[in-house]
Amino acid sequence: MNSRDVPIGSNPSSLAALNERSREIFRQIVESYLATGEPLGSRNLARILPMTLSPASVRNVMSDLEHLGLIYAPHTSAGRLPTEFGLRFFVDALMQIGEMSEADRQSIEAKVAAAGAAKSPEALLTETSQMLSGLTRTAGVVLTTKSNLRLKQVEFVRLEPERALAVLVAEDGQVENRIVQVPRDLPTSALTEASNFLNARVRGSTLSELRGEMERALAAGTAELDQLTQKVIAAGLASWSGGPNDDRKLIVSGQSHLLEDLHALEDLERIRILFEELETRRGVVDLLGRAESGEGVRIFIGSENKLFSMSGSSTIVTPYRDAGGRIVGVLGVIGPTRLNYARVVPMVDYTAKLVSRMLGT
Repeated sequence: MNSRDVPIGSNPSSLAALNERSREIFRQIVESYLATGEPLGSRNLARILPMTLSPASVRNVMSDLEHLGLIYAPHTSAGRLPTEFGLRFFVDALMQIGEMSEADRQSIEAKVAAAGAAKSPEALLTETSQMLSGLTRTAGVVLTTKSNLRLKQVEFVRLEPERALAVLVAEDGQVENRIVQVPRDLPTSALTEASNFLNARVRGSTLSELRGEMERALAAGTAELDQLTQKVIAAGLASWSGGPNDDRKLIVSGQSHLLEDLHALEDLERIRILFEELETRRGVVDLLGRAESGEGVRIFIGSENKLFSMSGSSTIVTPYRDAGGRIVGVLGVIGPTRLNYARVVPMVDYTAKLVSRMLGT
């Protein structure tokens, strides 16, 4: 579905006034699309409705729904498909999200527990992305923040007269190395002093916490460091953070699932475009970052986000938290608009709760 298929100016009050017959016909069209991807015609609709209506009566209702911008005809004489606007209305007003199946629940619990056993947070999140991808047959995505790592040790090692290696070691064993520029006349003792000063304060802190403590100490003049050593520390902290975009780590798994169940050449073209969009990693990071500002599961459908407007893809994401209850990232799935929203939404929500629990232990 392209954005041009969505009529403009649909009246919310008209949608609220839809009678039960219109809602049921619309629900059947959407559910058929989510299950098969195919248009549903009036004759087949009349057969499956829980009420007795002639195909002519069904066509009249479908005409009203099309006028409201909820459905459209992909071809002349074809059945009807939901528009993106219609899908949004369905998700917000008609979709019934029930309990997950016991099989899905047990599978998620087992895989998250196995991923979290004696492994780093990064391994947990990577395997969580793979797990979501496998269960939903979509691309699994996780956005995390490197500055949330708990630190163990930092070191500065001179490489050349004006370059040094800044090494950061996290409690889970991850290592970050960065090259930093240092003054030519910087004595080796200043590197040692900078390392000792940070190591006296670093254990158990996140990078953002350490950076904040250092800024306060330097501003208050309580650091008792000479100017050169202060410059080394500032350069090291800046190199590790790398700015707001480098601070974010994006994990994408299972793109190959998006190649399944293609119905036509236009589907293949849509997936090709989606692959290109996923390669625009900064755009994906920015999109997922929008979900960090709210509670609960967020659903972006098709052209509701500019990044995936060309491929007409949907994103279902929710935040996860650390031991302190702080939001530290987002996880979820990206796939075609023909997602089984009622099944995927609770799976993403439950997975985020389990991951938060694992990160808190």
